[in-house]
Amino acid sequence: MTSAASAPLRVLLADDEHMVRTALRAILAAEPGIEPVGEATDGDEAVSAVRALRPDVVLMDVRMPRVDGIRATEQLVRSLGVEAPRILVLTTFENDSYVYDALRAGAHGFLLKRTTAEDLVAGIRLVARGESLLFPAAVRALAARHADRGRTAALTARLTAREAAVLGLMARGLTNAEIAVRLAVGTATVKTHVAGVLAKLGARDRTHAVVLAYEHGVVTPGRGEAPDGEAGMS
Repeated sequence: MTSAASAPLRVLLADDEHMVRTALRAILAAEPGIEPVGEATDGDEAVSAVRALRPDVVLMDVRMPRVDGIRATEQLVRSLGVEAPRILVLTTFENDSYVYDALRAGAHGFLLKRTTAEDLVAGIRLVARGESLLFPAAVRALAARHADRGRTAALTARLTAREAAVLGLMARGLTNAEIAVRLAVGTATVKTHVAGVLAKLGARDRTHAVVLAYEHGVVTPGRGEAPDGEAGMS
């Protein structure tokens, strides 16, 4: 991952609407430490552009012609593995089922297209450093459509009490540093617990762990959910 201290974050813009790409490029080009390096009008172009340009972050529209953002995300994660860029999907509605599918496919979070320029930049920086960007209430609602409560006890039993607490705070959108403050431990300890959660849930990354937690009822309202409409950064 490129460090903002040594080189600008390289961002690829994938959206079928020219005006959206133009607006995104203008916002990012004016931001120190961020460099828009390319554009794509559909998922197929996005995959090709990622392989050619090796961006750090992809802003990926979920609804595009020919190959949508979900399939593009799947292809990138499957073919590049740990070398895949961080993927932040763009959507018009937070309850779009495409968002849930993109998160399951390997996206690291999502942003609404109506978000402010400040939040867009903050979201890019957040996912670039390994965090996830979620709207917890929206993710819970989407995951509920795919619920498999039969696995809840089995998943919960794998976690220690502290790992379960960390997962709940991840689902509320807290970063490692925020979790450390909340639990009065060091960030290194939080990272160890996060690693344990991922391993025991069989999760690909933090975002996948949160999706699984909501999907299987490990995290329920009152046990790790941010208020409706609150953007979460876990």
